[in-house]
Amino acid sequence: MHVESPYDVLGVGRDADTDEVKAAYRERVKDAHPDHGGSTEEFRLVRDAYEAIKAGETTLQIESTASASTPDTVSNNGTAGASGTAGGTSSAGTNGPAGTYGRSTPGRSTPTGAGDSQSDGEDEGVQRTARVTYLNYEVLDDHGWDVEDADLFGTAADAGLDEEDFGRFDVQPRESVLEAAERAGYAWPFACRGGACANCAVLMVEGDMTTRVDNILPEELEDEGIRLSCNGIPTTDEVKVVYNVKHMPDLEDLLLPPRPFEQAHGDD
Repeated sequence: MHVESPYDVLGVGRDADTDEVKAAYRERVKDAHPDHGGSTEEFRLVRDAYEAIKAGETTLQIESTASASTPDTVSNNGTAGASGTAGGTSSAGTNGPAGTYGRSTPGRSTPTGAGDSQSDGEDEGVQRTARVTYLNYEVLDDHGWDVEDADLFGTAADAGLDEEDFGRFDVQPRESVLEAAERAGYAWPFACRGGACANCAVLMVEGDMTTRVDNILPEELEDEGIRLSCNGIPTTDEVKVVYNVKHMPDLEDLLLPPRPFEQAHGDD
């Protein structure tokens, strides 16, 4: 084990303010991503450095590869690897306060056995099936709607939107929201599928979702209800999400080059 300065990892001075640290993190995390020529270890180091600075820590203890416990990994094709919580930052079963977007939003949690070989029983807290009601973020401006509207989904239900913009589908046990959307025939945006970018992000409006791997979202975005659909699993019977929110201002710096929508279906 050795010690590094989290400020050195992000390339900022110890007197850097919150905005400077955040900007440095967003630049470094993109460069460190495996799909951009970085590595899983470098990517996690950048995330840990950012979390350390936010926690007021001035040193970062780095375990050697041989002695470290096996973490979740993100390969170049965006798949999740071995067991453990990504970056060591997940907290189980916590509920965050109402976020910027005016919703009472759940915190990130890690389901029992996530990433391990699955047992015969269901993961604790994960529903056998869940119903997702979705709304496309891109239609909000067209109709003069806002994500903070009190009855946004009721209004959308009466607006005669196309099926790709508003509707419902079921999520099967241990199936991610993105996988369920694709199984239902919808081409939702994504890039890495490994919790390492925000291309697949959704805004939670109602219900709860556990995230198996999340190496990209800062805590403040999680508090605002942002989740990753690529490995997000509903833990309530009913979930309402606004999808395709990748162009929200706080998410644009956390994107990777998108996979074309026409590639979103593996059988096309």
